[in-house]
Amino acid sequence: MESSKVYFTNLRTSPVNNLLDKMERLVKKAGLTTLDLDKKFTAIKIHFGEPGNLAYIRPNYAARMANLLRLEGAKPFLTDSNTLYSGGRSNAVDHLQSAMENGYNPISAQCPVIIADGLKGTDYREIEINGKYCKAPKIGAAIVDADVIVSMNHFKGHEQTGFGGALKNIGMGSASVGGKLELHSSSKPAITADNCKGCKICVTHCAYGAIHLNADKIAEIDYSKCAGCGQCVALCQYDSAVLADSDTSEVLNCKIAEYTKAILKGKPHFHINFIMNVSPECDCWNHNDAAIVPDIGMAASFDPVALDRACVDLVMKAPALPGSRLTESLHGEKCGGLQDDAALEVDASESRHGEIYGYEDKFRMIHPDADWQSGLEYAEEIGIGTQKYELIEI
Repeated sequence: MESSKVYFTNLRTSPVNNLLDKMERLVKKAGLTTLDLDKKFTAIKIHFGEPGNLAYIRPNYAARMANLLRLEGAKPFLTDSNTLYSGGRSNAVDHLQSAMENGYNPISAQCPVIIADGLKGTDYREIEINGKYCKAPKIGAAIVDADVIVSMNHFKGHEQTGFGGALKNIGMGSASVGGKLELHSSSKPAITADNCKGCKICVTHCAYGAIHLNADKIAEIDYSKCAGCGQCVALCQYDSAVLADSDTSEVLNCKIAEYTKAILKGKPHFHINFIMNVSPECDCWNHNDAAIVPDIGMAASFDPVALDRACVDLVMKAPALPGSRLTESLHGEKCGGLQDDAALEVDASESRHGEIYGYEDKFRMIHPDADWQSGLEYAEEIGIGTQKYELIEI
């Protein structure tokens, strides 16, 4: 397979060359405006950030992207799907409120916000791909109905997938609530009896009639009827309906690749990664830890696999920031979430002025059990893109 072109710009600016201008020049140079956008519903897939987390992409970038797309005749909208876990984005009402609080509203972001899978996460379509792990991924309806997909991705670490970039934002972020259940677990939901209040919301909304209240007014699941759609997990307000278990990092990354394939199937698409505020964990948390490397730049491509691979390599080559989880592990200091043996294997003498010698895989250092390579390899295998790239700096 031939290499894909990935365009990159650093973050140096001048009075006549600010970051928004640099982003616009980057995406134009990378070919965004060569797409047929006239009168096309264009989904700008973005993560609005969990309330309390400040590492997400600033809405100024989304506003510039939306304006650029409108100038090309597109009908852009900002979108994301609801979360499986309870929090500030688990239903459309809370999700829209969180988006507005973080600056994603028609005034500051200059673009309408649509929650892709609807009020309760039940508005989705199944896209048949007959994948190894997922036969028909469940995708938010607004994203399925879009004519064009443009993803704007905050590139950072991730506690389950190793890193989060284009593939993670598209594949996981576009999945409906039931789709996210399929991504995270190979088993069906379970009921935690101690948390159940007998409210019957799961009984009322189960499309398969698989849930009933027992004699103690506790929800029970009839697994002979349960389809594993995950709506009970999405709707439960008391954390009673939960995932029974979780898949390994490798399987999760492969499933995300299959979901990405389904989402991009037959659609023009374009992707930009923001390698800034490279926090060790996902923007889904209600906080963001200190960045592990300095802000690096922005990269764009039609190929999300090549784009993510290029960004991984840029992070690997960057110096580690003092005081971050990465440098604490390098010096053998105890750091929350790190395995002691992973930290102690690194000699402090191998670090000088925050630069790492002999340890290129920063993501495995902070998340030793997360197999990020598996996702890129599988995405390449199923034809989404290639890890071979030509980095073109502008």
